[in-house]
Amino acid sequence: MRKQIIAPLAAGVLLALAGAAQAATKTASFTVSASVAKNCFITAGNLSFLEAFEGDNDLTQSSDIDVRCTLGVPYTISLSAGGSGAHASRRMAGPGGDVLFYNLYTTDLHAAVWGDGSPGTVTVGDVGAGMGIPNAITHTVHGRVLASDNAGPIGTGAYSDTIVATITY
Repeated sequence: MRKQIIAPLAAGVLLALAGAAQAATKTASFTVSASVAKNCFITAGNLSFLEAFEGDNDLTQSSDIDVRCTLGVPYTISLSAGGSGAHASRRMAGPGGDVLFYNLYTTDLHAAVWGDGSPGTVTVGDVGAGMGIPNAITHTVHGRVLASDNAGPIGTGAYSDTIVATITY
């Protein structure tokens, strides 16, 4: 009877030891990496002079350019001359070939013409705060139509010009 009790007991001990031997673990480590490239996004809102030009009134209006750049990336924004080809004499084209002279500035003091950095113009710059939408940096474009620049005959109708905002980073 002893043999009958010892044999199952020994088999149970051997099975327990064999199960414990299979529970060993091994580990391995690995590296996770990524690279972040310099990048910028730029969006520009339309600038529309809301009041009608009547020949003796100056018009001012502003719009925004929003920039998102990789954190720490310096950038500059330049504005094209538009259809006139000259920053100093930007003009909107109207009906019958008429034009309405205007310009774009970096502040509401209208002292510095926002252009491409060529003589008589400046660019606007900053340093990126990150690519997330909450990190967008807003730059305001200030437009002005002077009555004194538009003393000639100007027909009624809609006038427009297309400006290209370029970001360099």
